Amino acid sequence: MKKCFVFCFIACLSLSLKAQKSNEIGFFFGGAYYIGDLNPSAHFNSLTRPALGLIFRHNFNSRFAIAYTGFFGSVQGIDSRSNSYEQQQRNLSFRSTLYEFGFRGEFNFIDYKLGDDRHSFTPFMFLGAGVFNFNPKASFDNLWVALQPLKTEGQTKPYQKTQVAIPFGAGVRINLSKRIGFLAEWGMRKTFTDYIDDVSTVYADPTQLIADNGELSAAVADRSGSDFSNIGRQRGNPRTKDWYSFAGVTITFQLANPKKRCTTY
Repeated sequence: MKKCFVFCFIACLSLSLKAQKSNEIGFFFGGAYYIGDLNPSAHFNSLTRPALGLIFRHNFNSRFAIAYTGFFGSVQGIDSRSNSYEQQQRNLSFRSTLYEFGFRGEFNFIDYKLGDDRHSFTPFMFLGAGVFNFNPKASFDNLWVALQPLKTEGQTKPYQKTQVAIPFGAGVRINLSKRIGFLAEWGMRKTFTDYIDDVSTVYADPTQLIADNGELSAAVADRSGSDFSNIGRQRGNPRTKDWYSFAGVTITFQLANPKKRCTTY
């Protein structure tokens, strides 16, 4: 999957480099977090983890651009850190690396051009599409175990770890020099999966989990320590899908444009 992301990213770069407008390459530094069953609504909290990225931008004019992006980060959720008593009792946790490749259209609210002192600042917004790969894991006996193969909610088939996302967000850009720019952005990702955290529906029968997937499946599926049976009780909320976010800053560098041919008379 990682090789696929790199190949697609390079292919998009080569296509855009053929254009005669201005191009930039940027390096993203920031953080990533997720919104889901183990973190229902908190943004930029202690669960936010470092993230990196690479951006290639093709500027059509001072207002419109298209950018090809590759992001890498980590997200996590920990019930024991929640203020909710119900979450603390559930006591689930996970972490997952995220690899995302996508493209997005960008709109500047003010005319902007890298290296132009007259148009050196603008807020902007973006909307795009992408694919991402995730792999939720939980800590058990001092080891990190992958949860998807364990089918912890009694799924007949494991969920897909590669999914489609819709990135959207806003930010600001400003010129630092003739060929270097600074960009700050906050972007959310709408997804179509509820399993970034491996939590979605109800508790499965542990006896069936052991029969189908082994004792480890039952051990990580219910960590509440309850004295009564949780079979059929709500483990997650299947009515809402998971979200994730990349937010941070990007340093961009303008690439040299192809030299124009001189007209021969």
